[in-house]
Amino acid sequence: MDNLKEIQGKMAHDPHYVFSYCKPRRQVWVPGPVIVGAGPSGLAAAACLKEQGVPSVVIERSNCIASLWQLKTYDRLRLHLPKRFCELPLMPFPEDFPTYPDKQQFVEYLEAYAKRFRIDPVFDSSVERAEYDESIELWRVKSVGMKGEEMEYVCRWLVVATGENAEVVVPEIKGMVEFCGEVKHTSEYKSGSVYKGKKVLVVGCGNSGMEVCLDLCNHNAKPSLVVRDAVHVLPRDMLGKSTFGLSMWLLKWLPVRLVDRFLLFVSRLILGNTARFGLDRPMVGPLELKNISGKTPVLDVGALAKIKSGDIKIYPGIQQIGNHSVQFFNGKTENFDAIILATGYKSNVPSWLKEKEMFSEKDGYPRRPFPNGWKGAYGLYAVGFTKRGLLGASADAKRIAEDIGKCWKVEANHLITTTTRRSLSLQP
Repeated sequence: MDNLKEIQGKMAHDPHYVFSYCKPRRQVWVPGPVIVGAGPSGLAAAACLKEQGVPSVVIERSNCIASLWQLKTYDRLRLHLPKRFCELPLMPFPEDFPTYPDKQQFVEYLEAYAKRFRIDPVFDSSVERAEYDESIELWRVKSVGMKGEEMEYVCRWLVVATGENAEVVVPEIKGMVEFCGEVKHTSEYKSGSVYKGKKVLVVGCGNSGMEVCLDLCNHNAKPSLVVRDAVHVLPRDMLGKSTFGLSMWLLKWLPVRLVDRFLLFVSRLILGNTARFGLDRPMVGPLELKNISGKTPVLDVGALAKIKSGDIKIYPGIQQIGNHSVQFFNGKTENFDAIILATGYKSNVPSWLKEKEMFSEKDGYPRRPFPNGWKGAYGLYAVGFTKRGLLGASADAKRIAEDIGKCWKVEANHLITTTTRRSLSLQP
């Protein structure tokens, strides 16, 4: 341990120092934190740390920042919340951006963010294992590159920023492997233009499922939507303000249940009774349900009008799938040309982080709920697991940077004091 601490002092300004005695793989000492993931959460953490004067190394398995946004989202995607609720710490969106920036504008913002704070991730490097080594009281983070090259990063702090959307969720549906048409996850869906005139079944009625159905309608396809559970559908804007912004303002003065009642009352005036069209509402209000389960209400951008007109058909859960047909729990059977799974994503943390205290092995989320899930033991942190979008990730990034920054400054002052004393003692 003393040897490593000596190395830490000597190499404090060299994040890519390579141990000379390592044989099986390159081993790099990182004086600051290692951040796993170069999505918005990882970028926010790196920027906030840099503001505190703390260097970091960001590791990303893909070949670009925000790979989910750049590689796995559909063309018509826009931010569902106003830009002021989606900006990362220390840098607002450009003033000329619209209230709801589109996919390309958001990516441009993130690229400008990385450039401004000089964040240069190690791309094409997949973390296979990270564990705390008690013998040296440091983290060992092992990664593998595109060509199989291995690297081990040794660091005092580890920031998990792989987020809630690391891996796609593909449900097991009886007979799905027998389906003769195309089956794909929304992570592979780009545009409805290739489905013109085709009957397409979209499984999942969250924001993505609704938007994909709308996109299919706009390209003259014939979409149907599987709605298995109750869902809250709210207008994206109400009373001249964004629904989310209005909710945040009301929560300053009123309890969650009263705000929920207000939102549901106004939604019924604007949208009507959604249950008439096969969209039953949960018994719990939208904000309370979000707090309890993390389930986000659907913010309608036009899909509900297509449902009302019959352009989007609603079906209950799927009983089984045949070669060309799908049988539903209501007994109806319909033929489809393609199936699109809008079934979401999940965390992959348990597959690579060898730690059982902070993160749940069941779902890969911090065991402690927001706002207390950002910090674990032995210098382990989590950013982007709040189920509160970019707003929650930004809050965690600030907390993490402040926490590490305090320790960094104390140790830096100690190192300076020690070096000064040694220099004075050597003077003649």
